[in-house]
Amino acid sequence: MNSAALITGASRGIGRGIALELAKIGYDFVINFASNAAAARQTALDCVGNAKNNGHQIRAEICQADVAGVGDHQRLMDFTRQTFGRLDLLVNNAGVAPSARADILEATEESFDRLIGVNVKGPYFLSQLAARWMIEQVDGRGNAPEGSATSWAGREVSAEAGQGVTSVATSRFHPKIIIVSSVSAYTASVNRGDYCISKAALLMVTRLFATRLTEYGINVYEIRPGIIATDMTGPVKDKYDKLIAEGLTPIQRWGTPEDVGKAVVAIAQDLLPFSTGEVINVDGGFHLRRL
Repeated sequence: MNSAALITGASRGIGRGIALELAKIGYDFVINFASNAAAARQTALDCVGNAKNNGHQIRAEICQADVAGVGDHQRLMDFTRQTFGRLDLLVNNAGVAPSARADILEATEESFDRLIGVNVKGPYFLSQLAARWMIEQVDGRGNAPEGSATSWAGREVSAEAGQGVTSVATSRFHPKIIIVSSVSAYTASVNRGDYCISKAALLMVTRLFATRLTEYGINVYEIRPGIIATDMTGPVKDKYDKLIAEGLTPIQRWGTPEDVGKAVVAIAQDLLPFSTGEVINVDGGFHLRRL
C-alpha cells in the first residue's frame, strides 16, 4: 500500500522535480497540469521508471485542471479519491509569473488578478477542500479510520488513469499540506509587484491552515525556493549567472527542481513531526543577511 499525493503544476519545472523525488520513496500521485498533457504524460512515465529503479511500484496518474478555477478543484479531489481512495499529501506547487514584467507604476489590473487567482486563490481553496477530505480520514489520533486506505498489492504499474480499488486496509495516517512559494515573498522586485504580493500572501495561507488543522494532526509547511533552474527562469539565466558568481547566494550555484523535491520528501517521510506552519528555505542561503 503506497501513500498518495496530489501535486499541482507537476508536468514541468519544480513540480516535475517534486514528483520524481516522491517516486523514489514509493509514493503514488496525481500529476496535475494546466495545458501540456504530453509533458504530464512524460513526467508520469519517468516517475514510474524512477520508482522501479529504487525498488518501488507506483502509479502516476495525470489530471488536467486550472487551479485558478475553484470549480476544477472538486474534479481534482474526485479524481484522486476515485483513483487512490486516500490523500496523504497535497503539494500546492502550481504558479505563474507575469506575462510581461511591468513597473508597479504601469502594472495592470488584469495581470494582478491573474496572479492572485493562480498563485493565491488556487492553493487557498484547494487546501480547504483537501483539508476537509483529510479530516474525514483522520480519527483524531493520526490513524486512518477503517476502510479509508487503499492497497494496490499485485496490480500492474501504470501511468494511465481508470484502474479501480482492489482491497482495503487500515494504516497510520498523518496527512500533510505543502505550499510552494518563492523568495519573492520578501524580496521586492518593482517590475513584478503582482508576483511578489501573490507569493507573500502564501505565508499567511500556510499559517492559517497550520493553525486550523493542528488539532487533526495535519501539518502544513511552506517551501520557499530561491533561484531555481526552470523554464520560468530561463529568460534571465545570464543575469542570475552573473549575480550568483558575484556572491548573491552563499552556496554559489543555481538551485534545481530536485533540491525542492528533496525538501518535500523530508516532509512526506514525517521527518519534521514537531513542526508546522514552518518556512523551509531552499535558496542556497539567499535569505541570510550578511555584512
